[in-house]
Amino acid sequence: MTQQEALAILKMGHNAFLTGAAGSGKTFVLNEYVDWLKNQGVEVGVTASTGIAATHIGGMTIHAWSGLGVRDKLSAYDLEDLESKSYLWKRLDRAKVLVIDEVSMLHHYRLDLIEQVLRSFKRNNEPFGGVQVILCGDFFQLPPVARMGERPSRFAYEAKSWQNLGLKICYLEEQHRQNDDNYLAILNAIRDNEMNVDLGESLRSRLNQKTNSIEPTKLYSHNVDVDEENERELAKLPGEAREYYMNDKGREKVVTTLKKGCLAPEVLRLKKGARVMFVKNNYEAGFANGTLGIVSSCDASGITVRTAKGKLVNVTSASWRIEEEGKIKAEINQYPLRLAWAITVHKSQGLSLDAAEVDLSQSFEPGMGYVALSRVRSLDGLSLKGLNALALQVDPGVLQKDGEWRRESQKHSAEMSALDKADYEAKQKRFLNKIGALSAKEAKLKNKKISTIEKTRMLLDEGKTLHEMAKERNLKTGTILDHLEKIKEQDSTVTLQYLSEGLIVSRSKKIREALKKGGMTGGQYLLGPAKNLLGPNFSYEEIRLVRLLMS
Repeated sequence: MTQQEALAILKMGHNAFLTGAAGSGKTFVLNEYVDWLKNQGVEVGVTASTGIAATHIGGMTIHAWSGLGVRDKLSAYDLEDLESKSYLWKRLDRAKVLVIDEVSMLHHYRLDLIEQVLRSFKRNNEPFGGVQVILCGDFFQLPPVARMGERPSRFAYEAKSWQNLGLKICYLEEQHRQNDDNYLAILNAIRDNEMNVDLGESLRSRLNQKTNSIEPTKLYSHNVDVDEENERELAKLPGEAREYYMNDKGREKVVTTLKKGCLAPEVLRLKKGARVMFVKNNYEAGFANGTLGIVSSCDASGITVRTAKGKLVNVTSASWRIEEEGKIKAEINQYPLRLAWAITVHKSQGLSLDAAEVDLSQSFEPGMGYVALSRVRSLDGLSLKGLNALALQVDPGVLQKDGEWRRESQKHSAEMSALDKADYEAKQKRFLNKIGALSAKEAKLKNKKISTIEKTRMLLDEGKTLHEMAKERNLKTGTILDHLEKIKEQDSTVTLQYLSEGLIVSRSKKIREALKKGGMTGGQYLLGPAKNLLGPNFSYEEIRLVRLLMS
């Protein structure tokens, strides 16, 4: 199935499982669909099973989004506790579509718990409370990992809730990562459990071989090995390391979640000559998520990196956000780089590496080899340090399901081909009406950036007091008075008199008299002379409010 066919299926409102080999463009399709929905004012739960995967699609973990957290079961008391949280009510009630990326790493019982939460909040016994569900992932890649004390887990496709969804299977067949036909044949052979002698020899030819034009990134299983390798190599370079600090804004808890999922470090330590990896896509600037390079310069004015292809990139700061209901809940800013002498296999998921050094001699479960090898773009970008038989095996259960999904996807692709344009547009329109999508004009107005003064005007129109506005906006009362003065300047007919209800009549009278005695300039009563006449028992804010209410 092509990306466009998959998008068309999603846009008709079908529950779907979006899958395909590593590098087939699953995340691209997700981002296209989410953008399409948001442009029409549709609330989408954009989630993933891990924080790293969530940053790739601008969302949050499904555990945080659903309120489930680390729970592995839900009692009536737990549901009651979740329903007592107003922010969860607002989020889940408004969501019309739920996206879960990297579903292969989600425990089967957690998928059932997420459905239970949505049914409860939506007061709807349809699967997942009636929202459209898009599951995305590749079960040949990293499986769910059970922590100490957690329930035994199986793949998410074994969950009861999965079976109830009636999923359309969208198996992407295009390839956008590997540019080497021979290497692609090796990866497909591992995936299909059809490795032959010739392909095996081609792979083994990379044992202890140097890679193409650039030093490879080493893939490790554990963070401690990665940190030690990167710090050791950085220390070998001459001079002092320059540090670049991440900036953030938003609620502390949400910011912390965003930082955990971001591959760019909070403190980026660099020297000239350091090996780095880009951790964000910017095709116009000449790099993608996983592009390797060498630092040409790093100083107070910025950073330049020469990529493996020889392009010199002036690196600018990038941002990662968590957005909900069109609002930014948290945002971090950092240069989109990390040291790249080494990285963990887990953090490499979703990256496309120019060159990698991989030791698969210690592989301990089926699929590990495919996950590591599929990060690399070409065979000559691979340096193998070891290989055991298990590394080239895949889970037999996943292999069987994969064959079923391919056949179902072909059937769904044929159905799309047989659907004429009028039928497709009619189905899409019914879906958009069902989820309350807005017209192009309405969506534009909703997505329009509202100025800080307009936000205060909205609270004014709601009849909020001065202190209520300050509290709700998390601003000082003086700042709100600034806004109110500008609002009155722009619209002399605006209703402000109700704000006098909190003033003591006798004090208000004294302030008016002092303002009149203090004189005017440019048609405005002067604050300074009035304050001098009134003395220390009257605040500037009190005087400004009375002045605002005077004709």
